[in-house]
Amino acid sequence: MWVLERLWESRRNWGRVWWSGRMKERRRWFMDGGEEKRRRQSRDGKRRHVKAGLAAESLPGLTSRRGVLVAGAVERGVFDMPGAATAGLDGKVALITGGASGIGQCTARLFVKHGARVVVADIQDEPGSRLCAELGADAASYVHCDVTVEDDVAAAVDHAVARFGALDIMFNNAGIGGAACHNIRESTKEDFERVLSVNLVGPFLGTKHAARVMVPAGRGGCIIGTSSLASAVAGAASHAYTCAKRALVALTENAAAELGRHGIRVNCVSPAAAATPLATGYVGLEGESFEQAMEAVANLKGVRLRVADISAAVLYLASDDARYISGHNLLLDGGFSIVNPSFGIFKD
Repeated sequence: MWVLERLWESRRNWGRVWWSGRMKERRRWFMDGGEEKRRRQSRDGKRRHVKAGLAAESLPGLTSRRGVLVAGAVERGVFDMPGAATAGLDGKVALITGGASGIGQCTARLFVKHGARVVVADIQDEPGSRLCAELGADAASYVHCDVTVEDDVAAAVDHAVARFGALDIMFNNAGIGGAACHNIRESTKEDFERVLSVNLVGPFLGTKHAARVMVPAGRGGCIIGTSSLASAVAGAASHAYTCAKRALVALTENAAAELGRHGIRVNCVSPAAAATPLATGYVGLEGESFEQAMEAVANLKGVRLRVADISAAVLYLASDDARYISGHNLLLDGGFSIVNPSFGIFKD
């Protein structure tokens, strides 16, 4: 028992010594003007980081720790912080496969709006050429490209470098839905191979040839693929489409592991169904009917996924705002993939 008493007394004495030292240190800090300096820095920091009369405490993602402002999420145009990134793509060159329609077309417009020059690669020559003419010859160029043909993909990459001097962003977006067959006994080998050829081999070739020019250029780069909600949830699409999109996530992660040492980031986006030609054709619904059907099964109510939302996510991954994000599959599904509605425990 006396051993325990001695240990307790020793611990108390040590605590007194520690606390005494801390108080001495604190008193010395006050006498040196530390408290006033801290308050002044806190006031100055708030003035620097707040515009248009906004109170720092009211900004989302902003907390205060001992008077120091900590930005959880940098709001563009609000903060003037050293090293803060913007979503601009000024001076960047992007190649977008499947860029003549749907997600690719919307992303091409958005990239150009944010300062990038784009090469639209597609097998749809008329809409692709029309889009590039609309965007302007200084900002966009069209090239015919079948992503299942390696020579076409290699030529598209070379065209981007020859036309605009570099390749910074590769967006492997081209894809097909395949047959809407949800019975494996009736699925055909031909359809399975065709879907994998476009949706998986295509991104493989795009990643391969993008790396071919990005690595020796020594300026890093960004490779993005279009996967799907089917990469995370079973029973959302055909066997062929599901296999291709899940394999694309694996390709993304493996390529990120290899190319990271060259400063090249590799990511993919996995959206739920938006009203693209591919999705509406697969489901067999158009316009408002399609969106109503998708919202009926969605987890997140009151908002519908639009093509512009997907393009905005691609812009984010392509920009320096995501400069330390690689090997990531960004799900745009309103939380659908994490919910099992079968339990039915959340009811109003």
